[in-house]
Amino acid sequence: MDGAGSGTRIAVRGIRLTWQNVRHDLSAAVDAARRAWAGPGRERDLAVQAGKAALAAWVAWAVAGWWLRAPVAFVAPWVAVVLVESTVYRSIARGLQQLAAIAAGTVAATAVGLLLHSTVAAMAVVLPLAMLLGQWRRLGSQGIYAATGALFVLTGGPVTVATSAARLAEALFGAVVGITVNALVRPPLYLRDTRAVLRDATEEAHDILRDVADGLAAGRWDAEEAGAWHERALRLRGLVEQARSSVEWSRESLRVNLRRRRTGTVPADGKGYDDALVVLDYAAVHTAGVTRTVLEAAAEDRRGPRPHPGPARKYAEFLCRTARALRLYSHSRFGDACEDQLGDAVAELRDTLTDLRRDLVRSTTDDPDEVATYGALLAQAHRLADQLAASAA
Repeated sequence: MDGAGSGTRIAVRGIRLTWQNVRHDLSAAVDAARRAWAGPGRERDLAVQAGKAALAAWVAWAVAGWWLRAPVAFVAPWVAVVLVESTVYRSIARGLQQLAAIAAGTVAATAVGLLLHSTVAAMAVVLPLAMLLGQWRRLGSQGIYAATGALFVLTGGPVTVATSAARLAEALFGAVVGITVNALVRPPLYLRDTRAVLRDATEEAHDILRDVADGLAAGRWDAEEAGAWHERALRLRGLVEQARSSVEWSRESLRVNLRRRRTGTVPADGKGYDDALVVLDYAAVHTAGVTRTVLEAAAEDRRGPRPHPGPARKYAEFLCRTARALRLYSHSRFGDACEDQLGDAVAELRDTLTDLRRDLVRSTTDDPDEVATYGALLAQAHRLADQLAASAA
């Protein structure tokens, strides 16, 4: 009885957890639908792409299956739906790769099927060759369609040249429909998401630097708090990588995109984004270096003395000015026009750095640990100040 009761409790607990997961997923789906309805965003982009894929499949089937009554009409909507890609350029590039893979598999399967007159024997010969062909780098992720095309030929009834030619023609028609729908019906642009990711990364760098500055100004050398700062700084690097991926995605979405010509709001060649990525790279490295130095100085088993309060407060002032300059840089590139304020902030940052260097030289002792701490902090400060000055120029 005890075993049965325990098993029942475990089963009930499992059902409850499953129901909680289902409720969570349903709630997330409702929230996503609400955001898609409320305004532009990632959720609406995904909904539009789903609708376009369905439209492409419907058009391809209406023409190939209903109107023309093609012998293997399912190929057209199948190809059309998978070619409504996330960008127009990707639709074209992958469409060409997919057509090449399908053609190769279809031709090989037709030739071998006509020669051997046995589906089992033909599959044994063709499929290994098709799978190897699918690894050809020029076919990219579409190489698997070589084996798929061969299977359609060998398992779709009697193998004939006419049927295989019709299959290739319908694949071509489906590709044209999918690419056309993606290019003409609200072609995707991802500039909004890119700006948001860049702003988020810059704001996180700003917040980390301000928190570290507040801690140094107050003389707090808590190892646990310093560890939390350093973990956030390490995660900032991941945000920068996400921003870089988003920039590359946006640049691809602009290629052969008709909306680019209509909006006219895109920076030439995405130079503003590239500049922002360079600044964020330096900010991430600087933030990680500063928090690592502070963490080492705050360690409980540290042998030498911690930096003196005076230089620490001066460095905190430098971090505050750095955080402000980063925020103004973000606003100048992706928000309000504040070039003059950014220039003034960078000039103040330079002045603070000069004072900081002078104070650190005065405060330096013969203690190797203290010299290493001051040197690391000063080196990080120089790098970021130079990059901000170059970007603001």
